Amino acid sequence: MKIRFIILAATLFLMSACNQPTAKYMANSGMVYGTYYSIKYESPDGSDLQEEVDREFQRLTMIFSHYEKESTISKVNRNEEVKLEPEFVTCFNRAQEIAEITNGAFDITAAPLISAWGFGPENRQKMTQTVVDSLKAFTGYRKIKIVDGKVEKEIPEIQLNMSAIAKGYTCDLIGDFLAKKGCENFMVDIGGEVVAKGNNDKGRTWTIGIREPVENPFSNDLNAAIRLPDHALATSGNYLNFYEEDGKKYAHTIDPSSGYPVQHSLLSSTVLANDCMTADAFATAFMVLGKDAGIEVARKVPGLEIYFIYADDQGNNQVYMSEGFSQYVAR
Repeated sequence: MKIRFIILAATLFLMSACNQPTAKYMANSGMVYGTYYSIKYESPDGSDLQEEVDREFQRLTMIFSHYEKESTISKVNRNEEVKLEPEFVTCFNRAQEIAEITNGAFDITAAPLISAWGFGPENRQKMTQTVVDSLKAFTGYRKIKIVDGKVEKEIPEIQLNMSAIAKGYTCDLIGDFLAKKGCENFMVDIGGEVVAKGNNDKGRTWTIGIREPVENPFSNDLNAAIRLPDHALATSGNYLNFYEEDGKKYAHTIDPSSGYPVQHSLLSSTVLANDCMTADAFATAFMVLGKDAGIEVARKVPGLEIYFIYADDQGNNQVYMSEGFSQYVAR
């Protein structure tokens, strides 16, 4: 009787073990905000979360994409009555904080300038100093604020473009979504903005490459590989998104103070932070500020580490790395 009981218990145990869900690493990819996304995660029960992830992307697109006519930001730009989602408010407030820290180098009201120079949803204009000055009258982060759940503008013509912070924030939100699904190991990459937690499928810390700043979009040459243990990383650069006109190159990073595309030696700006919303915005701000001013600002922001690739006086690429960043570089 005792032997029969032991055999029965062992059988029940094995049946229970067989019915336990098996964790499995999954990979999802697609397009969002006009760029690629790549997500890898250890699903606790082995289920594929692609459909749920895409629904979340669609929901956030209808908040932040100025290419979607019925998105929240598009309605704000048209001065329509719209209920602001908590995500919009959070992103807006952080954008304003970083604008203050960078003295306006990061400014979500630069949308008219971005579009006029050919890097937004509208057709490129023939830019002159007169046109630039007229558009600058409709910009300035201090001319907007949220009051009683609404965006208040000093000038109705003010337009917002949050693409330089919303992409990073979306990485954070998708990371939060995966964590709520029980995923303890994941990596979210949206167009080069990355959030990582835990380890990859080989049990190692997630490692992200920083590309060489070359104009070939198909180049896979890396300048460095960065380990991301529960951190976020964002890179901004002018070496891919630009156009040439009358023999002159115009990059997509617009300096809100001058109203013109930036012209300086900084080729790419990589920022490591605790959240990708912060990393994304500062990476853009540093491309506006340039190498030296960017270093000075970064030193004043707790938890921020930077990796700049810049051209020296001879045109050779050089690297500036903050002291804290070096511990994340894979040797």
